[in-house]
Amino acid sequence: MSNVDSEAIELRCGAPADGGRGTEVPQVDVLSPRNVPLGGPRAMTVRRTLPQRSRSLIGAWCFADHYGPDDIAETGGMEVAPHPHTGLQTVSWLFSGEIEHRDSLGSHAFVRPGELNLMTGGHGISHSEVSTPRTTVLHGVQLWVALPGEHRHAERDFQHYVPEPVRIDGAEVRVFLGSLAGAESPVRTFTPLLGAEIVLEPGATISLALDPAFEHGLLVDHGNVRMADTLLGPAELGFVHAGIDAATLTNTSDDAARTVLLGGTPFEEEIVMWWNFIGRSHEDIVRAREDWQNSTDRFGTVEGYAGDRLPAPALPNATITPRKNPPRR
Repeated sequence: MSNVDSEAIELRCGAPADGGRGTEVPQVDVLSPRNVPLGGPRAMTVRRTLPQRSRSLIGAWCFADHYGPDDIAETGGMEVAPHPHTGLQTVSWLFSGEIEHRDSLGSHAFVRPGELNLMTGGHGISHSEVSTPRTTVLHGVQLWVALPGEHRHAERDFQHYVPEPVRIDGAEVRVFLGSLAGAESPVRTFTPLLGAEIVLEPGATISLALDPAFEHGLLVDHGNVRMADTLLGPAELGFVHAGIDAATLTNTSDDAARTVLLGGTPFEEEIVMWWNFIGRSHEDIVRAREDWQNSTDRFGTVEGYAGDRLPAPALPNATITPRKNPPRR
């Protein structure tokens, strides 16, 4: 998905100074989303929880958009024209609906509920995303993963994976990246990561073993879920520092609650994010934007999309300043 924020800001993001250690009951920081329209007269609005001022990254997860359920008859659905990416992987995960994906690698695939589509941008890729005519309700998350410096110019790639659901007492887990609850995804990432959908039965309480080297974030799709001693409502993301080896989740709702658990080792590198580009300097961003605007072969061509590609917004007249995650309290 493109970051079509009309006033895209340039950020330099870094890991916290202290990742934390120990097995104490986790302190959960609540990250509230902001609404971002994706453009057009019937703009589809997403709820963005990453990045924000209080937290730039969770592991290498650097961008999280949560959208729907949207009635396509009212919103018009998703129509994101070809747009570029550098220095990242995009992770598409749906709860309902269907999205057609085309990219400059030549991939033509569909994003469906319970199926992972992961695209590696590396040095440069472009793609389009369009909800299909079969879609009546569109609902899901779009996530980005920052690539570490040694892999930020990796070759373009596209992976598709359908995880088998795992039943544990009171919950169903689908692990699309990393490992959790005895399930492991074969999908390649460039830093240690976790991504899993967890659906809790009404009133259920579960305990999950976590990798203490990871920091974690729990995004609530619907329902009310207590993480440790903190209650999280729909669209809120609960963040837990590294050093915690288990988490207790309780669905306080009368209906099933759906969440997405993200995790990863603290990302130690500073990155610069602007529009759909991730680099290490202002010059990286300027060069990527020029390459896209000048239609160089860096990003390739998306075949089969009927329409024009997205132009890059104007660069802000601003100096990049370091923007770090706060240290652990």
